Amino acid sequence: MRNLPALSNRQIWNMSIGFLGIQFGFALQNANASRILQNFGADIEQLSWFWLAAPLTGMLIQPIVGHYSDRTWTRLGRRRPYFLFGAIFAALALIFMPNSGSLAVIIPPMFIGAGMLMIMDASFNISMEPFRALVADKLPDHQQTKGFSVQTTLIGIGAVLGSLITYIMAEWLGVSKVAEDGGVPQNVILSFYVGATVLIAAILWTVFTTKEYSPAELKEYGVDVEQKDENRKTGLLQIFKDFGAMPKTMKQLGVVQFFSWLALYGMWVFTTPAIAQHVYGVEAGDSSSPLYNEAANWVGILFGVYNGVAAIFAFALPVIAKKVGRKNTHAISLTIGALGMLSIAVIKDPMLLLLSMVGIGVAWASILSMPYAILAGSLPASKYGIYMGLFNFFITLPQVVNGIFGGPVVKRLFDSQAIYALVIAGVSLLLAAASVRFVEDKFDKYNTDKQR
Repeated sequence: MRNLPALSNRQIWNMSIGFLGIQFGFALQNANASRILQNFGADIEQLSWFWLAAPLTGMLIQPIVGHYSDRTWTRLGRRRPYFLFGAIFAALALIFMPNSGSLAVIIPPMFIGAGMLMIMDASFNISMEPFRALVADKLPDHQQTKGFSVQTTLIGIGAVLGSLITYIMAEWLGVSKVAEDGGVPQNVILSFYVGATVLIAAILWTVFTTKEYSPAELKEYGVDVEQKDENRKTGLLQIFKDFGAMPKTMKQLGVVQFFSWLALYGMWVFTTPAIAQHVYGVEAGDSSSPLYNEAANWVGILFGVYNGVAAIFAFALPVIAKKVGRKNTHAISLTIGALGMLSIAVIKDPMLLLLSMVGIGVAWASILSMPYAILAGSLPASKYGIYMGLFNFFITLPQVVNGIFGGPVVKRLFDSQAIYALVIAGVSLLLAAASVRFVEDKFDKYNTDKQR
């Protein structure tokens, strides 16, 4: 029985502020990585392959980080060393990625850019899942939905700022948005510098304002903890063992996550070329024209809108879940997101795309919180870190699948018309919504009350 003390609103917000910084950097990556790689000469078919760096590193790193963070007990805490280490390397990658052209001597800039993308995402992953585990470590069961919703709100705020910063630099501050051949616009470069600063500052806020419970304190609260024991299996063998013993609810959520993140990966990789071609009339393969860069800047606005909607809608999620249950809340949100995604294919006015982003924002808010709230109640407290890390497998696997096949499908089946990647993403979100009904959520108060 977990008898963790309830935390104040201020404490819950403080321990999640770091997620704002992570998502600021992550949003910069999502909105600009394809653009940077195309500026460096990548073909549309190659985009999804270069983006494979991100999920592959996450697939390898997050279970390992989760496994060892369960066993890490230092003066700095259990999870905080990972936040700090990951943030430092992510900040360095943010600084170097848009400058890959100046670093290239023998290797083409786009390969250096892809390498920076890999380092950046690996570092985000080192920081991200320990943050998820921290909510489970610190909050009693009745506050966990609120804790993950607060994280979602801060993720949304960080993502809005990260998505809009290139537009603000160009349109409000007058920084050049035109790229030289083989280069990156100055507004993008400066935005990545700002992202690195915000990331470090936000992580340090959480590190200095949040105290983690010691093993002795956790035992006092009735929480079984995982400690290093030389006689026990450790490392990869234990990770494989835990993977095989994952709870039933986690496996069921894995199906939902697969279709959800298949859609998200397609959106992040192909939205810029899709909007440029479908709405602005840019020819396929033209990534250096002023019109393409205008479209890319507008995509930053669109991404900011869906993240802003997610930040606001996250406040409503605990209320809605209390009324209709966590499963129904997630299924409805995914369906709304699917309709938003599919609507892009029939819209030709850039302003009307803002309505599409509202639907996507609703789904994004739910994806970032409801699966984790459902999952946390089914996990043993001593293995929050490893299972939160392993849960990432169901996020990275669909990205790998889309990364391998997405580019060739768009180029060869749809004649490089990237809008069809977004149609596939919309259908995938509908499949995710349908899969939610098969998830078992025994600790949902709505389900318990309904059975009574």
